[in-house]
Amino acid sequence: MAAGVLGAPDRSVLRADFQSAGRGRLDRTWEAPRGANLLVSLLFRTIPTHLHVLTQAVALSGVIAARELCGVQAQLKWPNDILVGQDKLSGILAQAAPVDEFGRVPFVVVGIGCNLSWAPPGAASLASCGWTRAVTPDEFLAAMLPEIDRLLMLDDDAMHEEYLANLATVGTQVRAEMPNGEHIIGRALTVEPDGRLVILDDCAISHRIDTADVVHLRPASD
Repeated sequence: MAAGVLGAPDRSVLRADFQSAGRGRLDRTWEAPRGANLLVSLLFRTIPTHLHVLTQAVALSGVIAARELCGVQAQLKWPNDILVGQDKLSGILAQAAPVDEFGRVPFVVVGIGCNLSWAPPGAASLASCGWTRAVTPDEFLAAMLPEIDRLLMLDDDAMHEEYLANLATVGTQVRAEMPNGEHIIGRALTVEPDGRLVILDDCAISHRIDTADVVHLRPASD
C-alpha cells in the first residue's frame, strides 16, 4: 500500500523472495520459504466498476499459468482461491486504498501467494501435483502478467463468463459458514456479476452471499 500512496504507477509489480508474516482473509497467516513460491503484489489504478474483477483476473491468470506452463489442472474456488482437487494451491487478497475527495478509489493492491515447489501441510504445490515443468517464481509471474492484461481488456460479460467457466464451485454441494455460527448448505448455482455466490438450499430458498459474509466455504460433505 505504501508504494501506491507514494505514487507508484498503474500495474506496478512487487515480488518478495520469501514470506514470514503474510496475511490472508480474516487475518489468516501465509508463509513461504525463500525462493520456493510466487509471492507478489500488483497495483492497479484503473479500477473496474466491480473491484472483485481485479482479484478474479489475477486468480484466472494463475490458473492459466498452472495449466499451460506446468501441466497442472488447477481450478478456481469461489471467490478467488486456486485449487487442485480439493487442496489449496494459491490464495489472493485485495486491499483498496481509502476513497479520495472525489469519492473514487485511487488504487487497489492485489496480493497473490502461489505454491510452486513448496506447500504447508494440507495444501498443494505445483511440484506435489506433478508439474510437467519446474518453474521459478519469476517464470510463473512472467506467464501470468500478459494474461492479467488480456483479461482486464475483456468487457464485463466476457470476463464474467471466463471466470464462471473456470470456477469449480458452481454445481457442487457446499456449506457456507457464517460469522454468526450459522451454516447455509445447498447447491452452488452461480456467481452473479456483482461477485455474490448463489446457493439453493434444500428448502428451495436461494441465498445470495457476499465474500465478506462468509468465514469458510467448504464442500457440504466435509
